[in-house]
Amino acid sequence: MKKRSENLKKFGKRVIELRHQKGFSSQMALANRSGMDRTYVGGIERGERNPTFEIIEKLAKALDVAVLELFRF
Repeated sequence: MKKRSENLKKFGKRVIELRHQKGFSSQMALANRSGMDRTYVGGIERGERNPTFEIIEKLAKALDVAVLELFRF
């Protein structure tokens, strides 16, 4: 389980990094653009949520990156 937790945290940090690169200063901006709740986005960024592929696709689209970019950590 520890490995899963580490990967979720790495994924969350990558989402934060891409969010900042794209100029979204807040989780709310990303949440609005992706159609998700801000608290859910926050949980992903903190590595507390295990997003489905559908959610990952929404994040990629909102950040205007390929899905693979979310996993470059």
